[in-house]
Order: sequence, then C-alpha cells, then structure tokens
Amino acid sequence: MDRRSLIRHAGVAGVLAAGIAPAVHAQATIRWRLTSSFPKALDTIHGAADVFASSIKAMSGGKFEVSVHAPGELVPALGVVDAVQAGTVEMGHTAPYYFFGKDPTFAMATAIPFGLNSRQLTAWMYDGNGLKLFREFYDQYNIVNFPGGNTGAQMGGWYRKEIKTAADIKGLKMRIGGFAGQVLTRMGGVPQNIPGGEIYQALEKGTIDATEWVGPYDDEKLGFQKVAKNYYYPGWWEGGAQLEFYVNKAAYNGLSAEHKAMVENAASHAHTVMQARYDARNPAALKRLVAGGAKVLAFPKPIMDLAFKESMGLYEELNASNPHWKKIYADYSNFRRDQNLWFRFTEAQFDRYMQSAKL
Repeated sequence: MDRRSLIRHAGVAGVLAAGIAPAVHAQATIRWRLTSSFPKALDTIHGAADVFASSIKAMSGGKFEVSVHAPGELVPALGVVDAVQAGTVEMGHTAPYYFFGKDPTFAMATAIPFGLNSRQLTAWMYDGNGLKLFREFYDQYNIVNFPGGNTGAQMGGWYRKEIKTAADIKGLKMRIGGFAGQVLTRMGGVPQNIPGGEIYQALEKGTIDATEWVGPYDDEKLGFQKVAKNYYYPGWWEGGAQLEFYVNKAAYNGLSAEHKAMVENAASHAHTVMQARYDARNPAALKRLVAGGAKVLAFPKPIMDLAFKESMGLYEELNASNPHWKKIYADYSNFRRDQNLWFRFTEAQFDRYMQSAKL
C-alpha cells in the first residue's frame, strides 16, 4: 500500500501509529515573532500569547515556531499595530481599544462601555458577523485578526478617595484603557493612557488619582492595593474585554492551508484558556486583597446612570461622523439587544439566584 493510500484508509491515528509523519512535517521550518502589549509578569494576559506559541509548536511538530516578546524587546507596548502593519513582526497580541486614536472602531473589538459581556462577544465574533466585519476593517491595516482571550467583566479600579457622587469624577486623573477615556472626559474626568508596566509608579507618585487594570489576580500582582485602598466595581466600560492576535496579512497569506488552520486553532485555544485562568484565579485573589485592607465598593447608581447616558451620547455622535464605526456598531448593537433579552431569562436569573443562595 502506498503512502497516500495508507493515509486515506488509516486516518490520522493510524498514520501516527505506523510512524509516518504527516505531510506538514516535511515543510520548511517557519519562525515568526510575536510582540505583546503586556508585561511577562502578568501570566494570565501575557500568558495567552505563550499558550498560542506552545500550541503552534506542538501541532506542527516543532516546524512552526513563534517567539513571544514583551513590550520593549522589539517594539513598545503601544506599537503593535504599526509593527504588524509594516511587517516588522509577523504577529502581535494586544487589546485593540488601545488604538482608538487611529480609529474609535478599534474599541469594539475589545470592549466599549455598556457593551457585550465575554460570552456575548465571543458569540458575535464566531457565530455572528463580528469577525467578518472586523476582517474587513483591519484589511486597511494589512492585518488579519483572531480573538485572543478575554478577561471577563472587569473591576472598576482603585481610587485614592471614595467616589460618592458625580462631583467626585470632576478633575479625576485616571489611568483608563483607551476608548473608555472619552466617556470619562464627558463625565468631567481626565483620562490617562498608560501601559500596564508603568501604572504603579504613576499611582504611587500621585501623577494619577485612580487606575483600572483588569481584576483581582492581575491587580494584586501590580500592587495597586498598596497605594489606593478603594476598589470599585463593576468596570462598566469593560463588561468583557477581548484581546486579539494580529497577523500581518502578507505573512498569513504566505502560509499553507495547514499552517493557517494551526494559527486559527491555536488562537481559539488561547482565547479559551485566558478566560478560564481569570475565572479560576480571581476569587482567591479578591479574598487576599480584602484581607489586606482593600475596601470593595459598588459605584453608586447615579454614577452608573451618568456613564450610561454619556456612552450612548458618544455612540450617537460616532454614528454620525465615522462610517467604519456606524457600519460595525449597527450590527453590534442589534446583537447586544437580542443577547440581553435572552440572558435576562436564563444566565442573569440563574446567576442572581445562585449568588444569593447559601452554599
């Protein structure tokens, strides 16, 4: 029986048992570089890129290797889009909303205030029109995108002083990721876009009055509880913050069909693992933070209402001024409406009951 006939009749398991390497192993070794926007110390968020690279290497039998680089090793934390677009690196791993200055539309690929939660965003990307619409949008940047992890709903950040009324937002200098800063500005705050590795020093020195990052597990690692004790929730601007893997279009098109499938599947695996790690690790971290003196506080409803009003007002303005935003947001907002109707009868009711039950 010749090799092709054996593969056709035996399948993958039989081929491996017979010691015959799949055809992909005969191809030349591919080596890519991936630049991350996140410091290595954050094993959950930076770690998603490591999961991706490990998966690619395993699936290819070591013939496709992706080296992962922290911010500053190849390009700065916020230089990912430019580096991937120019082909300086083949890949990047980042939060798209960091690049809202290029176009506010970037933000929808991560999170917008009062947007989709993590499950809803994944559903929109994979089974709705999200991935299709963003592939079209990113084409102008020579980028092919893949969902690359989600933090789940985030905390609302660390504040030196308590936030009791809308007046407490006026003049507040806050590190807040990307697009949400525009809503904070409309509420009277002063947003600061600072990479993760530089936030602690800014908060410690008083350069900023408050900061948000992700949630208990990462926040504890960054040490914010040492310099600000008031820990607010929820992060209304990040109901489910998604990261993405950016791949240079020419590099991606140069791959074989097998290697393209590896990229897609490794990204999907990393997407799942990242959220699983956050969900598993945040509860214990929150307990430790509270034991260490953190005060966990809910944003007052009037502040939530003001933030919602200003967010919707911003979206209306963008619909009128930005055709990229208008096209994608129309689909996004319709999907959000239907998802919230469905979750109202299922997930939300179940969660509310379970969280009030004595376990």
